[in-house]
Amino acid sequence: MNQATLTPPSSARDSATVIERTPYGVAALAGAAVFALYAITLAPTTAFWDTSEYIATAHIVGIPHPPGNPVFVLIARAWELLLAPTGLSVAVRINLFSAFMGATSAFFWFLLVHRILAYFSESERVRRVGAAIAVLLSATAFTVWNQSNVNEKVYSVSLFTIALLSWTAFLWREHVEAHRPLLKGKTGRFHDDNALVFGIFVLALSVGNHLMAFLAAPALFVFLLMVKPQVFLNWRLYVWGLVFGILGLSVHLFLPIRAELQPIINEAAPTCESIGGAVTSVLTFGNAGCENLSAALAREQYMKPPVTERQAPFIAQLVNYFQYFDWQWARSLSGSTHYFGPGRMPFTLLFLFLGIYGAWRHKEQDRTSFAYVATLFATLSLGLIFYLNFKYGYHQAIANGLPPERGEVRERDYFFLVSFSVWGLWAGVGITALWQALSSRFGGDNRALLKGSPVLALALLPLVLNWPYASRAGDYAARDWAYNLLMSVEPYAVLFTNGDNDTFPLWYLQEVEGIRKDVTVIVWSYLNTPWYAKQIRQLTTPCETPGDAERDPTRIICQRQYVPTGPEGLYPENPRYPTRSILPLSDAEIDRTAAMGYIALPEPQTFTARGITARFEAGTVLQTADQFILAIIKEAWGDRPIYFAATTNSHSRLGLDPYAVRQGVAFRLSTPEELEQPGIYTFPPNGRYTSVFGNVIDIERTSTLLWETFEHHDLINKAHWVDGSTRGIPTYYGWAHLALATALNDTGAAQELVERNMRQVEGWMALADR
Repeated sequence: MNQATLTPPSSARDSATVIERTPYGVAALAGAAVFALYAITLAPTTAFWDTSEYIATAHIVGIPHPPGNPVFVLIARAWELLLAPTGLSVAVRINLFSAFMGATSAFFWFLLVHRILAYFSESERVRRVGAAIAVLLSATAFTVWNQSNVNEKVYSVSLFTIALLSWTAFLWREHVEAHRPLLKGKTGRFHDDNALVFGIFVLALSVGNHLMAFLAAPALFVFLLMVKPQVFLNWRLYVWGLVFGILGLSVHLFLPIRAELQPIINEAAPTCESIGGAVTSVLTFGNAGCENLSAALAREQYMKPPVTERQAPFIAQLVNYFQYFDWQWARSLSGSTHYFGPGRMPFTLLFLFLGIYGAWRHKEQDRTSFAYVATLFATLSLGLIFYLNFKYGYHQAIANGLPPERGEVRERDYFFLVSFSVWGLWAGVGITALWQALSSRFGGDNRALLKGSPVLALALLPLVLNWPYASRAGDYAARDWAYNLLMSVEPYAVLFTNGDNDTFPLWYLQEVEGIRKDVTVIVWSYLNTPWYAKQIRQLTTPCETPGDAERDPTRIICQRQYVPTGPEGLYPENPRYPTRSILPLSDAEIDRTAAMGYIALPEPQTFTARGITARFEAGTVLQTADQFILAIIKEAWGDRPIYFAATTNSHSRLGLDPYAVRQGVAFRLSTPEELEQPGIYTFPPNGRYTSVFGNVIDIERTSTLLWETFEHHDLINKAHWVDGSTRGIPTYYGWAHLALATALNDTGAAQELVERNMRQVEGWMALADR
């Protein structure tokens, strides 16, 4: 649409305001400016949490954690291919996809606020400047910015979808009330119901990215009811809405089709035996149909309680939301370790007031669009708090002295990203209204607008005060962690990890950068499921012909080969290829073990393998994953090296500590004979630090890894560690250096070497506290 005329109804304004031209070009410039900001502060590679999983699954067209996000995977893969000629890395390309989604949201938000401000002023200058101010605040709210310069989640796509739906609804209203054709040159009545069918299709399709975008539905319903309630009597709308709604939902059929091909990352393995079962699962969204697909769509593996069973008091959940709101406008003040930042609070209250003032003025000028924005904000804040039913926030639990299991494993501010974005728009409207009020005191003309313009500088505060924490430029921490952990293990190793943060970066490095694909990474938490155990079994089955696994590197075929990486001589160039799968159990045996869940040993038992012994007392509880780990050690050890990441305590829980030898940031399971080899040092019993840095260390290998192999990109000198729930990562480096320093000191090594490692200990531990 190149030209449109908006005449607000007399109930909204005493005098008509006319918009002669929709400023798509100016909105595009605003979006481009936001994109430039996100690109300048873009992550150069992967990051912690779900970033690695989403980059990797987009690259190999895999299936991420339930519900599988097929829309994201397909669009992100298409975007990656589109940018392939640029020569940018895969990670940068997909991070730019997130930036583009955030910037395109800004484009639609600009148009939306421009429409809203038409009810405030007849001055096109005020509308455009006000819309730009609103977009600046919305785009630089901490969580919006921090989620748009790296593909950490799928919520930037949800933000884009909600902004698109919002602008579609405003256009629909304009043409319903003004009876104007949608497109230039068209004549006759505007078929506004087509826009509604489009909205239904987008809503249904958006479910394939994430359910968040569907939360725009209540606001859309209220908006339709206020603008044209008779639209609900149009039976054609229901017929076509059903057709396009089903068409949008059909994207989920990608999941069983791709899962059947066994991609390397195939979480929940949502395969189906029949297309009918798959369709039923999609249409009922996991309530019936194909069992595997239904379980994935319903996210059964997370076992969330019903909303009636509150995981924390609702008032505590509200306080947690306000904690996240407190982050949005001046995140860099008071530091990252503060639950609430006293230095941030004045700015938090300032933007709280500006948003309230903007909402109040919005309601005064146009109740219809206010009702839409207010319902949208309420749904994506209060409604979402109630529905998500989180535990205490990560830092909230710490601040209240609660045990870790009472709190979330990380901060969950990203779930409320759209509400912060919308509040930024209202705060921008509030600043614009203040600008108008000040200008009116100076006479109300263009010169008066200039005199009142200093108030607009308030919109720059989040840009300046969030930058140090929102920017991800130069952040290689997650990628380097993955490299360092994979390089800590020998060829064809089995490496047990704990969860997302010590696993997903490894997936990224293996599937995207192709480094150390020979290592079988096993996530302890996933090993409690039968589908994962079956995939591990197939992934470690030796190939009949060397190189068979590379016929299609995106799929599980057989054991992938070792390709030398890192310093020359660190590991043999042609190590012995494994001879058998690490888990030679049948499907029925795996299903039976998983179905038992856990076992409580009725009497003491002893586990033995290659000369080691682990004793379990009566009553010891072994989870499904523990049982599989013991089975893997029994079967695979000797054919492959067995390692445990420094981030997991699986070896301690299973009584294997005396046989776990530190090599870098991993522990190698070793036989009694191997423990007697030169260079293997066992710390004195009851040592002060052995509970955190281990009981045994390979001095030479660890020294080589720490000082010659590991990559850090000057991480140790980083000004601060942004994410409080991952600040354990630098401590793992610190413990490794402390273990090495202690061993060197105990064995009489040169004091210079000891002190050199101790300086690293101090540096890493200081970073963990910053």
